[in-house]
Amino acid sequence: MSTLPPNHHGDFMKSSQVNMATTTTTTTTTTTKAKAASKAQASAAANPKQKTQMHRRSRTGCYTCRLRRKKCDEGSPMCTACKHLGLVCEYKRPMWWSNNDARRKHKDDIKMIIKRKKLSEKSTHSIQTSVNSPPGLSHSLPTSATFSDPFDRTRSQSIDSQFAFNFNSPQSDFSSFSAPQMHPDFLFAPYSPYEIDVKTERQMFINDIPTLRESTTATFSTYQTPPPPGTVLPQFPLEGEWTEQVYTERRESLAEETLNVNFFDFAQGPSVSSRQVAIELDEGDQRLFDHFISSVLPTIFPILESNQHGSISSDLILPALESNKGYLHCCLSIAAQHYKAAMGLEGEEIDGDIMRHRYATISALCEALARDEDHQQILEAALGLIFFQCGVGRFDDTLPDIPWHQHFQAAISLVQKLDLPRIVSDPNEPLTQAPFNMTLTAWIDILGATMLGRAPAFAHTYREKHLSPTNPSLGLRELMGCEDRVMYLISEIACLEALKKDGMDDITLCQHVHVLGDQIGLTEMGDESVPVLPFNANGTLSPKQLSKNITAAFRLAARIYLCSLVPGFHPSQASCVGLVEKLTSVLATIPSGTAGFDRSLSWVYLVGGSVSVPGSSFRAFFEDRVAQLVDLANFGSFGKVTCLLREIWLQSEVISRASSPGSNNEEVQQQQPPAYIHWRDVMQMKGWDYLLI
Repeated sequence: MSTLPPNHHGDFMKSSQVNMATTTTTTTTTTTKAKAASKAQASAAANPKQKTQMHRRSRTGCYTCRLRRKKCDEGSPMCTACKHLGLVCEYKRPMWWSNNDARRKHKDDIKMIIKRKKLSEKSTHSIQTSVNSPPGLSHSLPTSATFSDPFDRTRSQSIDSQFAFNFNSPQSDFSSFSAPQMHPDFLFAPYSPYEIDVKTERQMFINDIPTLRESTTATFSTYQTPPPPGTVLPQFPLEGEWTEQVYTERRESLAEETLNVNFFDFAQGPSVSSRQVAIELDEGDQRLFDHFISSVLPTIFPILESNQHGSISSDLILPALESNKGYLHCCLSIAAQHYKAAMGLEGEEIDGDIMRHRYATISALCEALARDEDHQQILEAALGLIFFQCGVGRFDDTLPDIPWHQHFQAAISLVQKLDLPRIVSDPNEPLTQAPFNMTLTAWIDILGATMLGRAPAFAHTYREKHLSPTNPSLGLRELMGCEDRVMYLISEIACLEALKKDGMDDITLCQHVHVLGDQIGLTEMGDESVPVLPFNANGTLSPKQLSKNITAAFRLAARIYLCSLVPGFHPSQASCVGLVEKLTSVLATIPSGTAGFDRSLSWVYLVGGSVSVPGSSFRAFFEDRVAQLVDLANFGSFGKVTCLLREIWLQSEVISRASSPGSNNEEVQQQQPPAYIHWRDVMQMKGWDYLLI
């Protein structure tokens, strides 16, 4: 028995008293890995000195790479692996390192970040592949013995994977191929390969006692490197049913319109990486900042993120955090509010964080307004105070706050100072990029007006955009999913409701309702297709189909809203019941659950649910969607809509019982209560002042 050096504590020593057995269960084995292992054993046997040589792990690498058990190039200020994957690169010992539970939680967070990045890359990039034959799991996989990638560019969704794949091999010189040899679909790759996860589990026993268990997941990819120059390729089209099926499915799945990733003008200058933001914060605020980046930021604009992956964080929010003090305090307050709701915390400390940053935000806005400068930054912070509340917090939060519509009055003044309405509607100066702040203002303005029963502040601008033959888009479709024309018509309906409150006679009101109904019908022309699930044949999300489905849902909600203005309207009328049933079927085509888009449709659920009658399929459907959201159903606008709808249904049931012929309450019968109660009346009774968008 050879004696190992004392510093090599990682080696196992042989002993006659200890019987060691290793049981390995492997889902899939690879020929390449077996050959590499046998070569390594043969080499070690031929040269005994190699047996005592061990790789010394660097003690100066970043803690993120140490946690991931990856080699760190110790780059400054960030190592290459962390920079590429968008991870926090920490050379100073972090707080979570000394706690096993915190370390495990941080590792899970890293997995989710890498998973989101991979999903984003899959949906935005086409990778070349060959379709000569259906791939199988018997194909060889690269292993650490045959290939290594220090940058870890193509890791699977599990950061513990022992396999690495290089999708970034140098491009081959295709100049040597003649035109008839190379099929254009092979050159330009109109489709993406698919991947299969391979899970490997290893269990080690000492004296029949389990001591070590490892579970790793690798990704098998159908990607194949293009052939070297001079290779004679088969003539296309290829033969076989499988080939034809692949071509047909992948052509259909990627028949998407080209998305303009530079659609919005964020007024922030060059974009920045999520890990290049330099902000000095104390330890408590740093935790809030990290929570905002990891848990709040990905949920703010889900529709826009599905179209333009990462643009919100890199082009808008992160630059604003770095340069706008008021915006930073706003986001930290929102992060504290979200953390309180998500963790179910109660206490002075978390409430103090919320109020401290909320007060700092308002103070920064007041100071900037007094100086009458930095209007763009003030507008960003004001819109953040309004809109971010729609994604966090609970309906029963009792902390003092300024109502959203008072913040919006300041935002209206700033929009006018920046001359944004003229900029977006001037026919002589067509826009190359829509001002993001104006688009977000329009979203809040239009749906917020329906919450208050008023006309939108910029209704005239929306009317001009609707009638514009050259530049009708304001970017609402790209931002929140609904086509701009439908949103403009919701603005017109809100104006009509305001006129009704001011005393418009019934005949004129019905005439306007008829005209607006025809205008809503015109938005359906050219798109008579039935909404379907917004997924391509290869399983990826189709932003174009998702937008069609969301537009159809808003269109039906707009019709319900319009019909509710007609004198004598009742939810039990056949026309209203039919609209609610159609809305339910459309909502069923929108992805649900924690990764779905229900929380972006709070206004639609409010309008449809408020007129749904007992026994309606909408109510059961809505409760099912709430259950699928789990805890997320309690936060933000959707949580408030859930609470409001249940209160509306309860009040409607009470009124229905009181007004029924069999009621013994003569006084109630004589008062003849209304047939149903409006959702806005319930909010007023409860003292709720919500923006439900």
